[in-house]
Amino acid sequence: MNPNPPLLEILHTDPCFVVVNKQSGMLAVPGRGPEKIDSVAHRVKLMFPGCIEQPAVHRLDMDTSGLMVVARTAEAHRHLSRQFHERQTSKRYIALLDGLLADSLGAEGSIELPFRLDVDNRPIQIYDEVHGKMGTTHWSILGVESGRTRVSFTPVTGRTHQLRLHASHAKGLGVPIVGDPFYGHGTGPGQLLLHACELGFTHPDTGESLHFRSAPAF
Repeated sequence: MNPNPPLLEILHTDPCFVVVNKQSGMLAVPGRGPEKIDSVAHRVKLMFPGCIEQPAVHRLDMDTSGLMVVARTAEAHRHLSRQFHERQTSKRYIALLDGLLADSLGAEGSIELPFRLDVDNRPIQIYDEVHGKMGTTHWSILGVESGRTRVSFTPVTGRTHQLRLHASHAKGLGVPIVGDPFYGHGTGPGQLLLHACELGFTHPDTGESLHFRSAPAF
């Protein structure tokens, strides 16, 4: 672990939460072992004295960049966690796919695929019509760039690796996200071109509707 990691990019500060722009390759929460303590949650605790011990209310994959809201108080954590659990938040992602989509898919649509953890190859998720849980994603093409396809993803469910599997699987879009080390041609962390570009939720104290945006670096 880097003993002097760069400061986390904070987009919005509130007495009960912060909104951050996570880098690709950074953990959302600490992993097992001291070498994996560096994460969004850990850095928020270092930057905001008095922050609760477990501030994360949702997660992004280590390889995914973009918007996360992190609670500073226990009450905010309960309120925000409930919003995510009950699907009262809004989320949108932008991805660059490593190829062109089949013409038969059209320019937009929805993907519904049942999948589950491959227990013999963690954390890989696999398609399973019998034991899998359904994941649903709305998508649309934003453009084509040098043989690659820029896509907008709006997930309805929030399953692990959902967008990565929905992009790569033959029953989904059939084209992996650029830099994906699990489902595509990436060779290591920090290469995945998937960015959480929009996040909306209700303020835990005031009830105000909040919406944040972050442009991808790719």
